[in-house]
Order: sequence, then structure tokens, then C-alpha cells
Amino acid sequence: MKCVAIVDDDPRLRELIRDELIDEGVEPVVCPDGEALLKLLDQRTVDLILLDLMMPNMDGMTCLKHLRERSNLVPVLIVTAFNEDHKRIETKALGASDFILKPDLFERLPKLLEKYLK
Repeated sequence: MKCVAIVDDDPRLRELIRDELIDEGVEPVVCPDGEALLKLLDQRTVDLILLDLMMPNMDGMTCLKHLRERSNLVPVLIVTAFNEDHKRIETKALGASDFILKPDLFERLPKLLEKYLK
């Protein structure tokens, strides 16, 4: 079974995404911030990461940098509420696979899973 990490500081949103992933037949793991994700990845692998940008402790941009410094090539989808072109460009330059606005996530999730978990 494919595993998707949900990295977001909003517990309600994590649970909504978790439930949607279960419905899609994917194993979800949840992390409240980038530090928790990096610790998780020391213990197990995941097939896809849904990464928020704005979080306490370690934000998504810093986490993405650390992932790529570790040569972790797992697809990372930035999931954010902020539609800012400079953030989109910066995350792509750091190796993000996609940039999704939170209001669009649930509608796009089935196709995103199909694309990135083949």
C-alpha cells in the first residue's frame, strides 16, 4: 500500500486529508511540522509528501530544503492557502513537484494521487 505524509499544523485539516486518503486506498501518516516529518523519514519511507508552507518549528520551505539536501527524491506537493507566484517559483526551484492551493486540494486529490503514486 502506498504511503502519503500529510505535513500541516492544522489538526482538523490533517484529519480531513487523512480521511480522504484512506477513502482513496492510501495509507496516511500525519506530521504537525517539518521537524516531525524529518524524524518520521528517519524511521520509514513514504511515497508522497503533502507539505504546508506556513507552520511553526520548521516551515515547509525549510523542510523542503532539508529533504533535498538529504537527496530525498520523494515527490513533494506544496499545499498552501497562499497564492503567491514568488513562493510557487521558489518551491519549484527547490524541487517541489507541484503547488496546490488548499481550497483546490480535495477536488484535485484523486488525480494527484494517480499522477504521483503510479
